[in-house]
Amino acid sequence: MRFTQDLTSSVNVVRGYAPRELRVNEDSFVNTVILGASVVRTESAIASVADLRDEHVTRIMTLEPELVILGTGIDQEFPPPSFGAQFLTAGIGFEVMDTGAACRTFNVLVSEQRRVVALLIL
Repeated sequence: MRFTQDLTSSVNVVRGYAPRELRVNEDSFVNTVILGASVVRTESAIASVADLRDEHVTRIMTLEPELVILGTGIDQEFPPPSFGAQFLTAGIGFEVMDTGAACRTFNVLVSEQRRVVALLIL
């Protein structure tokens, strides 16, 4: 099967990731981002899982995702159970992984036109 890149698409795609740097389409970020198919929001107040608050859940929920991916940096680190429980209670899937895996998973799901939102800690 041959794959071709759709250059006319307006969907956000992670083009590169390294510790402390993320490239979405042609833009580079050095702070945590909330990433949806058509939205990129920087979250400079989040430097680690310990900084996650209910207000971040609220910001993510406004994007109406069916699945939320939390990328926790170089290593996988789980947030307090209450953080993920808010998504699960609302019927929204919630997965935690390292940020590199979260970037790859986001790209696959967004290419399938799924309503995915990734919170990527850099």
